Amino acid sequence: MPASVFLLGPGFIGGEIIGLLLISKYKVTTLVRRESAVADYANLGVETVVGNLDDASVIKAQVTVSDIVLHTATADHLPSVQAIIHGIRERAAQGLRTIYIHNSGATLLSDTAEGEYKSDTIFDDEKPEGINALPDSASHRLVDLEILRAGQELASHAKMAIMIPPLIYGVTNRENRLSIQLPTLVRYSIKHGYAGQVGKGLAVWNQIHVKDHARGYMVLLHWLECASVTDTALNPYFFCENVQELSWGECAAKIGRTLTEIGRIDEATPKPIPKENWGDLFGDYSGMVVGSNARHRANRLRKLGWAPLEKDTLASLAEDEIPIIARETGEFTGYASVVAS
Repeated sequence: MPASVFLLGPGFIGGEIIGLLLISKYKVTTLVRRESAVADYANLGVETVVGNLDDASVIKAQVTVSDIVLHTATADHLPSVQAIIHGIRERAAQGLRTIYIHNSGATLLSDTAEGEYKSDTIFDDEKPEGINALPDSASHRLVDLEILRAGQELASHAKMAIMIPPLIYGVTNRENRLSIQLPTLVRYSIKHGYAGQVGKGLAVWNQIHVKDHARGYMVLLHWLECASVTDTALNPYFFCENVQELSWGECAAKIGRTLTEIGRIDEATPKPIPKENWGDLFGDYSGMVVGSNARHRANRLRKLGWAPLEKDTLASLAEDEIPIIARETGEFTGYASVVAS
């Protein structure tokens, strides 16, 4: 009988993972918010439960009948994570084992540079002490700590991992979905007529294409299916990056050149975005989301045999993402939802 997977968040990241899970013959169930989505997933061969992240009883019940749980919906919803852990605890009481992979994000590592400098700090997932030294106030940290504690408590029956992606880019296979950070900068640039960057644009992030990220999940999952509990209880962290580090200024420059070439803006040279316009980005979080440093190395996944295969960020922007965004209609007023990365 194939292993059963419960995936929360079948969107940008989760949708790509679902495709790979089906290819690998897992039995997949996902959480959907609307009854209208049930038939579409059934056509894919995916079972569904209807509810949202606040439906703790629905989540817990599905976890109790699932061998594997993947949470890619958001990095910051503590009640859904607690519901998952309660379900895993109930499985453990029945002698059942569970694998849980949670999607965190590199804003966990971010600083207050606001584009003014490139940091020398580089995190390494083979050195968990550096991550564990982060303050509880760091983005995503309270949720990650909940998983860290549960992983140690339930180590005899559960293997838990925290995936920490950097800037995710690219277009998904099934629904042509886009990511968050760079598309928001593109939409801002179209609206305001210039390529925008936070501050001097000097801060840097690592990069990963959504398809490479999904493949990273599968490599991690297959390893967890064979790994000992001590391998994850002491160090649950896995980075996923493609070696490419880009400054926000380099990204803004590519956005500017591409939008100028297709006639959407007249000025290609990036300019600082005034704080009074941050409402058209990520509000008060704009300096962190598109202006901080977050540098790290995915040494653990590489040693498991994973390697990135997709085109780089700047090529993806010009060839895949900006053409889609340029066709959008309606007024853009910033990104209002919770930022996963």
